[in-house]
Amino acid sequence: MTDWSESTRSAPISLRRETLRERAMDRDSFLRQLDWVLVAAVVVLCVLGCALVWAAAKPQGLGSTYLKKDILNIAIGSSLAVLAALVDYRTLRAYTPVLYAASLFGLLVVLTPLGSTINGAHSWITLPAGFEVQPSEFAKIAVVLGIAMLLAEKREGRSDPTRNDILLCFALSAAPVLLILAQPDVGSVMVFVITIFGMLALSGIPGRWVGGMLGLAVVGAFFVVHAHLLHQYQLARFQALTHNTSVAAQTFKFNQQQAGIAIGNGGWFGQGLGSGTQTNGQFVPEQQTDFIFSVAGEELGLLGAALVVVLSGVVLWRALRIARYAQDQFGMLVAVGIVCWFAFQTFENIGMNLGIMPITGLPLPFVSYGGTSMFASMIAIGLLQNVKVRSNR
Repeated sequence: MTDWSESTRSAPISLRRETLRERAMDRDSFLRQLDWVLVAAVVVLCVLGCALVWAAAKPQGLGSTYLKKDILNIAIGSSLAVLAALVDYRTLRAYTPVLYAASLFGLLVVLTPLGSTINGAHSWITLPAGFEVQPSEFAKIAVVLGIAMLLAEKREGRSDPTRNDILLCFALSAAPVLLILAQPDVGSVMVFVITIFGMLALSGIPGRWVGGMLGLAVVGAFFVVHAHLLHQYQLARFQALTHNTSVAAQTFKFNQQQAGIAIGNGGWFGQGLGSGTQTNGQFVPEQQTDFIFSVAGEELGLLGAALVVVLSGVVLWRALRIARYAQDQFGMLVAVGIVCWFAFQTFENIGMNLGIMPITGLPLPFVSYGGTSMFASMIAIGLLQNVKVRSNR
């Protein structure tokens, strides 16, 4: 008896195409099970990001160069997302310890002579052909998977995580957080803290642990500041939100003011892509990465900036929906961790453009220029689709 693949190869091309089309449109097919609203939101954000990156780099004469690199980053990231979606996340759970160990290795390599410093943070590894990798981005995925694995493993047959479960999660998180703090990359540490807190809080831990974690976060922040673990420029970024009169704090305050002016100049409909006066005058630093939202506000106006916010909200909404309908605790916690990661990073990036959050160097997911950030974000989208597809079967 001839199997399906042999019969398909021997069939006419028209019949073969029709058979493949029928399989793709089958109610239980992989493609039909994907969250296409989530896909559409990410695609539009990436397209907007490409346009804004080009406009931000154009005044330096590097618009085409950055655009090509951004498109390449999106293409590679999309391939990684497909891989992350195809491998059953329940199988991936077994390889989480390997992924966690690999992320720690990358964070350790950064602290060796192989690491390089960019914008004050020694958090990059420079590769041939001008490529740069930031291991802390991949560590976000490893920590999300690791905590989800610990809580899901321990919760089977129990109603709530035990004290040992929570302490294991703290121990798993401590190593990457301390290594990233040593770089130092305070922005990424903040993402880790919020993500870890969100996953634990929604896993069903007692309320006293939630209060204890909040208290520990306050004590930890106080210790970091007063133990002089931050560089002066990093401390100045936080002081810029207050009335501190130091030169460094006023410099960062000036940068935020310029971003605010750019956003205010946009009005309702913007000055036109590539025509922003603040953007073309390069008054705002790091326009293609940290302050990409100011370019959206000035050149696309309130409506364009609002579109970025709405699309980011759609991504969070669909991720929460995937978490709600996840088939098991592991899938739910993976989706929750990604929501916490994206939500805080989006709020922090837009907030620092508006002057209500400190400057931390965190990119705007899917919009800011940056290879490693795009790769990690796309892998996270692939994991969300993975949970979505398997939850429907």
